[in-house]
Amino acid sequence: MQPTITIPKHWEYPRFALNQRTQQGIILGLQYYPNGTELAEQFGHGWRYALMHRKNSDELFHFEENQIQTLSPQELVSQITAEIEFYQYQTAILQQQLAAMTGGFTNA
Repeated sequence: MQPTITIPKHWEYPRFALNQRTQQGIILGLQYYPNGTELAEQFGHGWRYALMHRKNSDELFHFEENQIQTLSPQELVSQITAEIEFYQYQTAILQQQLAAMTGGFTNA
């Protein structure tokens, strides 16, 4: 069963999704400031997004919806391809280490 998030009908729908890649980074969280609340009066109403620039970063950055820019299809393909290549390289290293430990015999 897929997890479901319910958004109240009187809220605007978010423009971006969790785990979406953007020019600012990967979206890890989102928060809504509804009209009529203290936070909305202080910061403006609408969605705020928490993003991480790089996967292994320990810094989280917060952006308003209008500050986030999507990636072009080419940029998205490039990022995903680079990540696949990285993990394929890491997998090859682990397979070599496993083969060295088992004398070349694995159950894989």
